[in-house]
Amino acid sequence: MSWTAADLPSFAGRTVIVTGANSGLGLITAREMARVGAKTILAVRNTAKGDEAAASITGDVEVRKLDLQDLASVRAFADGVDRVDVLVNNAGIMAVPYALTVDGFESQIGTNHLGHFALTNLLLPKITERVVTVSSVMHLIGRINLKDLNWKARPYLAWPAYGQSKLANLLFTKELQRRLAAAGSPVKALAAHPGYSATNLQGQTGNPIGTPVWLAANRLFATPPEFGARQTLYAVSQDLPGDTFVGPRFGSRGPTGATAFRSPLARNAKTAAALWELSEQLTDTKFGL
Repeated sequence: MSWTAADLPSFAGRTVIVTGANSGLGLITAREMARVGAKTILAVRNTAKGDEAAASITGDVEVRKLDLQDLASVRAFADGVDRVDVLVNNAGIMAVPYALTVDGFESQIGTNHLGHFALTNLLLPKITERVVTVSSVMHLIGRINLKDLNWKARPYLAWPAYGQSKLANLLFTKELQRRLAAAGSPVKALAAHPGYSATNLQGQTGNPIGTPVWLAANRLFATPPEFGARQTLYAVSQDLPGDTFVGPRFGSRGPTGATAFRSPLARNAKTAAALWELSEQLTDTKFGL
């Protein structure tokens, strides 16, 4: 039988942080974690929407403000956390028009990678079990441009920028796991991707032509968000080696498993180390152990 959220073990006595937990995959991830007993912190940019989400969840839930596009907000959030067992780096934006974060990063790499990079490093001394970062099959179109990570010297392209950010998630996971192992830490770094799940990401591209196309495709082809969140929940709860990439067996559908395909670029240890060093410089955060 295929693994589902119904197979989750008890998380009683443990604390889980889920970024972007007010809707979509994050909301379902948070809901299921709370259902099995975890104290679940919904880390959200819009706390009003977070409160609405929390009201729909049964269990021990708390809403806290976190804006991944503002490193000051990331630092403030991390300062307010005493201890966490599992950090789920779930929040993200997809194929949006060019914009800059508060700190001057291109918004997709800033939100999807650099914000989570800083958050993880700041929380790392307080994390006891694992860090799960949500990537995407679209990492396959990604290329890491270490000389122009923020698209300042080349024409901006929304989808390649998204692909770069999702490739960065996998390289971040790889290098984080290497550093954790070298430090003798029991904490594990894992990644997951949802396949092609219908979430509000597809309706917020800011593209008047692309958005209706995505919404139509959602109706025809996408799996429900419960299926997408299942991949994250598997990565959160199962006994897996570090740097595992969880996803549906057949890319967008099929049983959940620990053998999701990652591109050769996502396996490049040299690029992973170089991206880590650049990310440390850009965010002014370092490996926390």
